[in-house]
Amino acid sequence: MASQEIEALAGALARLPGLGPRSARRAVLWLVKRRESDLPRLLEALAVVQDLLVECDICGNVDTKNPCGICSDPRRDARSLCVVEEVSDLWALDRSKLFPGRYHVLGGRLSALDGVGPEDLAIGSLLARIDGKDDEGIGIDEVVLAMNATLEGQTTAHYIAERLEGRAVRITQLAHGLPVGGELDYLDEGTLAQALRARRPVG
Repeated sequence: MASQEIEALAGALARLPGLGPRSARRAVLWLVKRRESDLPRLLEALAVVQDLLVECDICGNVDTKNPCGICSDPRRDARSLCVVEEVSDLWALDRSKLFPGRYHVLGGRLSALDGVGPEDLAIGSLLARIDGKDDEGIGIDEVVLAMNATLEGQTTAHYIAERLEGRAVRITQLAHGLPVGGELDYLDEGTLAQALRARRPVG
C-alpha cells in the first residue's frame, strides 16, 4: 500500500475530469519518476495559475487577464458572437481557428432534472451584450448558438433563440453534422470546422 500522502495525491488527481483512480495512480508514478525534472515545473505552473487565473467579466472565459485575450483582441470580429455552454467548448471551437468573432460562455445548460433554469446561466449578460455596443460603437450582427447536440443543449439553444426574437441579429447554429449526444470538447477539429462552416439560420 502507498503512503497516506501518495494516496491523497492520487485521490486529488482522480477528481480531475477524465482521470479515474487507476489513471491518477499512473500519473503519480510518472511524477515520482520525474520528480527532479518535471515535478518542479508542474508545481511552479500550478502556483502561477493559482495566483493569476481569473474569469473574464465580458464573456466568462478563463484567462490570466481580465478582459481575456479573446475579448481584448482588436483583430476579432466584434459583430459575431458565438454562444457556448462551457469554457471547454470555447477552447475547443477556438482551436479550429475558423471562427473570427468573440464568445459568450453560459456556464451550463438548461436542465429541469438538475434544477438549472435561465436565471442560473449567463443569459441576462448575453442579452445585454447583444443589445449594447462595444467601445468602438460596433453592435452584434450574428449570434452563433454552439450548444452541444444533447437534449438539454438544444433546449437551451431554442430558449435563447426565442429570447432573441425581434432583435436585429441573425441567429445561426452549428450544423447537425455534429453527432447527437456529442460534446464539443471531445470532437476533433475537422468535425468542428465543418460544423462552423455549415452553420445555418435558426427557426
